[in-house]
Amino acid sequence: MKVLITGTSSGIGKAIAEKFLDCGHNVIGMDICKSTINNINYLHIETDIFAGKLPEIENVEVLINNAGVQNTGRDIDINLKGSIRITEKYAFQDKIKCVLFIASASAQTGSEFPEYTASKGGMVAYMKNVALRIAKYGATSNSLSPGGVKTALNEHILNNPYLWEQVMNETLLPKWADVEEIAEWAYFVTVVNHSMTAQDILIDNGEAAKSNFIW
Repeated sequence: MKVLITGTSSGIGKAIAEKFLDCGHNVIGMDICKSTINNINYLHIETDIFAGKLPEIENVEVLINNAGVQNTGRDIDINLKGSIRITEKYAFQDKIKCVLFIASASAQTGSEFPEYTASKGGMVAYMKNVALRIAKYGATSNSLSPGGVKTALNEHILNNPYLWEQVMNETLLPKWADVEEIAEWAYFVTVVNHSMTAQDILIDNGEAAKSNFIW
């Protein structure tokens, strides 16, 4: 399949791209940074998804909106408006099979930087709007909302025993997901799944569910 993924230079986006490539798909990555992916079936496009030029790409079958920033002053522009811009350009055509948004657990809990939380909450709402409009193509639209994930963005917590202990005390399963697990979720929702649409999946090791009963 022809797969378009944004934010593929590192982290979750890179892991998702590598998962699809390992499974034999053709992947187009889009990122403001260069890519280190070296695969004959991978094409990398350097652009800003909010303000940069978007090339003409026909017959995208799987679209994954992953590109994002955190607490930069551009969170709403990149995370939300950029994802809308990408989706409106590439998703609504006869070949599309599915659209996936990489949101955040903060879209459900509100526990993050204000503009980041708003951008991810807006992404989940927009995902449902896309589901309504893309159903006529027989396509699905869903989102994943990861909690803590082992990425470079979170190294200040991963490498700080005090902060790490605090986070683990708030998590039912005392761990974070790695990027490869999120990539597996992304592959399942976009390739294996054909019936679930307009749904947000929370993958947070039980952080939002943690409740200490006091009597």
